[in-house]
Amino acid sequence: MTTQTGFSKRTVSPFRYDVVGSFLRPQALKVARAQVAAGTLDAAGLKAVEDREIIKLIQAQEAAGLKAVTDGEFRRSWWHLDFFWGLQGIAKKQLTQGYVFNAEETRAESATVTGKISGENHPFVAHFKFVKAHVKAGVQVKQTLPAPAQCLAELQRPENIAALRQVYATDAAAVKALAAAYHQVLEDLYAAGARTIQLDDCTWGMLAGNHTKGAETGAVSARNDAVLDQNKQLYLTVNNEAIKDLPADLTINTHICRGNYHSTWASAGGYDSVADPLFNRENVSAYYLEYDSDRAGGFEPLKLVSDDKLVVLGLITSKSGELEDRQTIIDRIHEAAKYVPLDRLCLSTQCGFASTEEGNVLTPAQQWAKIELVKSIATEVWGA
Repeated sequence: MTTQTGFSKRTVSPFRYDVVGSFLRPQALKVARAQVAAGTLDAAGLKAVEDREIIKLIQAQEAAGLKAVTDGEFRRSWWHLDFFWGLQGIAKKQLTQGYVFNAEETRAESATVTGKISGENHPFVAHFKFVKAHVKAGVQVKQTLPAPAQCLAELQRPENIAALRQVYATDAAAVKALAAAYHQVLEDLYAAGARTIQLDDCTWGMLAGNHTKGAETGAVSARNDAVLDQNKQLYLTVNNEAIKDLPADLTINTHICRGNYHSTWASAGGYDSVADPLFNRENVSAYYLEYDSDRAGGFEPLKLVSDDKLVVLGLITSKSGELEDRQTIIDRIHEAAKYVPLDRLCLSTQCGFASTEEGNVLTPAQQWAKIELVKSIATEVWGA
């Protein structure tokens, strides 16, 4: 099926206009979480608020014309850690220092291995079922998860590596366990009705940034290149192992970012050093790619994207409420089409609006204006 402009009509994710998944937390949810922290609201009370606010968000996304909706990650504090904590054998850990971004430092929390890792009874399955039960007919549910590589990278942090090694003596053993745990969660989500999973993954952006930083300072060496290659292979392996042998009608996409916390960022560097194997050997259907600033580099690495995959251009920033110039975005879409055919391109925001519960520095009205801009440009370019 084609649109009036001759482009194929997207009936599965990614759609021509899309968002990454997280939304600004409503005030009622912020108040409820503060009450839980103060000991004046219990878990059941918090869930009631979450349920109510998620239903409102689903309705708002449907009204905005989104064809695949999420729960906004309203039940999470972090885009990634909450999922890790839901795996068997992994627990919450307090650190002395948080993640360091260009202008801020996050809360000091992480995840540590406490025993054999597995994926049974993950709470995100129930979270998915709730959203699925409240969408209108014809609206798809997109379940976002941090990528297996992201979990591996977290467990390999200097503060966490000793605990990992107590259970898994080698990276290969850890990769095997993590991939199996994720595979279990993915199968459980599929059984619950999930047909679109998005793996959010900062590992590739951080690798690219570290390599770029080394090149800028003249510090890139054969050893650094070897470490880069080793990490690329580890991340590729754990991601591909986790998603292999899944049902053919389960779409697995991925989102690549360089950090998104309170409108700040953690890494800078183009995709050049990670395009191989990311774009040609990771077995996903589509890449949601950060492309809202010079920190993401140019489009040329997209020439390595396999012919059967789509690219969702994250040209609209979620870090600021200021609306982009419409024609500039259209021109950039056509520039990217020099490397990936226009019919295999889509448009989205560069990242979520609230990768953590703190949220980015923009208003709810600006958030929805961004989504409307994405939709209107996509409609002009592809007939959406």
